[in-house]
Amino acid sequence: MKKVVIYTGPMCAHCDWAKALLKRKNIEFVEFNIRNDLTKMKEMLEKSNGSKTVPQIFIDDKHIGGNNELQLLEKEGKLNSLLG
Repeated sequence: MKKVVIYTGPMCAHCDWAKALLKRKNIEFVEFNIRNDLTKMKEMLEKSNGSKTVPQIFIDDKHIGGNNELQLLEKEGKLNSLLG
């Protein structure tokens, strides 16, 4: 299984929806709350080419985008192949 990293923030419904999808699919992930760790915020900005919104999701360091992109990958049946 590939490494999944999700950068999140406080009181973020989109973060919750993305994490719920990953949990429903039994996908393990590492979560970094950028409010609690400013070094992770800087890391997220660098890895995502300046995207400031949360969540920002990465699969094996490949930038997926946010919740909308994650949900679309699932809807189109492409998420499993990215994870496999």
